[in-house]
Amino acid sequence: MKSLIQTIIEPLVDHPELIVVTEKDEPNKIVYHLEVHPDDVGKVIGKNGRIAKSIRTVVYAAGMKTNKKVYLDIM
Repeated sequence: MKSLIQTIIEPLVDHPELIVVTEKDEPNKIVYHLEVHPDDVGKVIGKNGRIAKSIRTVVYAAGMKTNKKVYLDIM
Protein backbone atom coordinates (compact mmCIF):
# COMPACT_ATOMS: atom_id res chain seq x y z
CA MET A 1 0.00 0.00 0.00
CA LYS A 2 2.92 2.34 0.71
CA SER A 3 4.20 1.88 -2.82
CA LEU A 4 0.74 2.62 -4.23
CA ILE A 5 0.57 5.90 -2.31
CA GLN A 6 4.10 6.82 -3.37
CA THR A 7 3.34 6.00 -7.02
CA ILE A 8 0.26 8.23 -6.98
CA ILE A 9 1.98 11.16 -5.27
CA GLU A 10 5.32 11.26 -7.17
CA PRO A 11 4.02 12.84 -10.41
CA LEU A 12 2.15 15.52 -8.45
CA VAL A 13 5.06 17.00 -6.51
CA ASP A 14 8.25 18.90 -7.36
CA HIS A 15 10.31 17.11 -4.66
CA PRO A 16 9.52 13.38 -5.00
CA GLU A 17 12.62 12.43 -3.01
CA LEU A 18 11.07 13.99 0.12
CA ILE A 19 7.91 11.86 0.12
CA VAL A 20 7.61 9.87 3.36
CA VAL A 21 4.82 7.34 3.92
CA THR A 22 4.57 5.72 7.35
CA GLU A 23 2.15 3.01 8.39
CA LYS A 24 0.52 2.58 11.79
CA ASP A 25 -1.33 -0.71 12.21
CA GLU A 26 -4.03 -0.74 14.88
CA PRO A 27 -6.54 -3.50 15.76
CA ASN A 28 -9.43 -2.16 13.64
CA LYS A 29 -7.68 0.18 11.24
CA ILE A 30 -4.52 0.99 9.32
CA VAL A 31 -3.42 4.62 9.24
CA TYR A 32 -0.98 5.90 6.61
CA HIS A 33 0.74 9.23 7.24
CA LEU A 34 1.93 11.06 4.14
CA GLU A 35 4.57 13.76 4.48
CA VAL A 36 5.73 15.92 1.57
CA HIS A 37 7.82 19.05 1.12
CA PRO A 38 5.95 22.14 2.42
CA ASP A 39 5.85 23.63 -1.10
CA ASP A 40 4.09 20.50 -2.39
CA VAL A 41 1.29 20.28 0.17
CA GLY A 42 -1.06 22.41 -1.92
CA LYS A 43 -0.44 20.25 -4.98
CA VAL A 44 -1.29 17.09 -3.06
CA ILE A 45 -4.44 18.55 -1.50
CA GLY A 46 -5.64 20.33 -4.64
CA LYS A 47 -8.34 22.91 -5.11
CA ASN A 48 -11.03 22.43 -2.45
CA GLY A 49 -9.35 19.12 -1.51
CA ARG A 50 -10.34 17.36 -4.73
CA ILE A 51 -7.00 15.66 -5.35
CA ALA A 52 -6.72 14.52 -1.71
CA LYS A 53 -10.23 13.10 -1.87
CA SER A 54 -9.43 11.22 -5.08
CA ILE A 55 -6.22 9.79 -3.60
CA ARG A 56 -8.09 8.68 -0.48
CA THR A 57 -10.78 6.99 -2.60
CA VAL A 58 -8.17 4.92 -4.45
CA VAL A 59 -6.35 4.00 -1.23
CA TYR A 60 -9.59 3.04 0.55
CA ALA A 61 -10.66 0.87 -2.39
CA ALA A 62 -7.28 -0.89 -2.47
CA GLY A 63 -7.50 -1.47 1.29
CA MET A 64 -10.79 -3.37 1.10
CA LYS A 65 -8.87 -6.67 1.06
CA THR A 66 -7.52 -6.17 4.59
CA ASN A 67 -10.92 -6.24 6.36
CA LYS A 68 -9.76 -3.15 8.26
CA LYS A 69 -10.56 0.50 7.75
CA VAL A 70 -7.80 2.35 5.93
CA TYR A 71 -7.08 6.02 6.59
CA LEU A 72 -4.70 8.41 4.84
CA ASP A 73 -3.49 11.49 6.72
CA ILE A 74 -1.69 14.19 4.78
CA MET A 75 0.74 15.97 7.06
